[in-house]
Formats: sequence, structure tokens, C-alpha cells
Amino acid sequence: MSKSKKLDFSVNEFVVYPAHGVGKVVSIEEQEVADVTLELYVIAFEKDKMTLRVPTHKAIDIGMRSLSTGDEVAHAMKTLKGKAKVKRAMWSRRAQEYEQKINSGDLIAIAEVVRDLHRTDDQREQSYSERQLYEAALERLTREFGAVQGGDEDAAARQITDVLMSRVVAAA
Repeated sequence: MSKSKKLDFSVNEFVVYPAHGVGKVVSIEEQEVADVTLELYVIAFEKDKMTLRVPTHKAIDIGMRSLSTGDEVAHAMKTLKGKAKVKRAMWSRRAQEYEQKINSGDLIAIAEVVRDLHRTDDQREQSYSERQLYEAALERLTREFGAVQGGDEDAAARQITDVLMSRVVAAA
């Protein structure tokens, strides 16, 4: 691999890894695997106490991306304000679709899951699996919003809650 190759991500940059959400590139290292030297991004997911090594030449192919822009966050917020779209399919099928959206790493798709699974106190009870998917999507959304806004996840969580609650008030 030539040293002049431009890397897609740099050390100390926040990135989004589809299956795990927001992480930080802590270093770029070389490792020998089966007599082949690989250049790897070392990504730390602090909240999960996890470190991931991703070959630099595969990062884009597997869906790793930079944080969303302010415009993309605004679009996700607009998505949250929309009316929930719940299909009449069986729960197992819907759950599979929600899981795919969460693991896609696509901020808008994740916002759709949060919007569609959000419940207020006076709505029907959520099943355990619905709640798990909702919390996973909400956490991904909150982490990315927080990272985009300079690392304040608490402020991001309040902002998302305000939008979801304003939707409830508007519907009443």
C-alpha cells in the first residue's frame, strides 16, 4: 500500500460505524495478518468500552462515514416531528426492518425508527423488544447529535425529547 494514499478519516475525528454508532479514530496502525500488512483505523467507542480495528481500504465500503452535517441533523429533526408510520406487517417483520435501519448508520433512517416507536404515557404499552429497538435507535441518534453539537449528549437528548413531546402536543 503506498504511503501517499489519502486516508478518508484522520486521528481524533469522530466517525459513524454502521453497526456501532459514533466512535473516535484514536490512531492509524499497521498490523500483519497472514503475511499481509494492513493499515487499520483504531476506533474507540468510549460508552461501550470497545475498540474496533477497521482496514483503511475497507472503511467506506462497509459504510463508515463522517459525522452528519448540521443540515442532515436538521433533516433528522424534521423527520422526528413527522407522523409515525407504522406498517400493518407482523411485528417480527417490522422489528427486522427497524433493526436494519438502526444498523444502516443512516441518521434519517434511525430518526424514523425513533419517531415510529416513540410512545407517550397514555399510549399502549410497548413490548420488551419494541422498547429495546427504540432505546437503541434513540441512543444512536443522541450520540450523533451530541457529537455534531460538540459533545454534549445531554443537550442533544433534551432537544430530541422536546421534539418528540411537541409532536404529542400537536397531535392532541
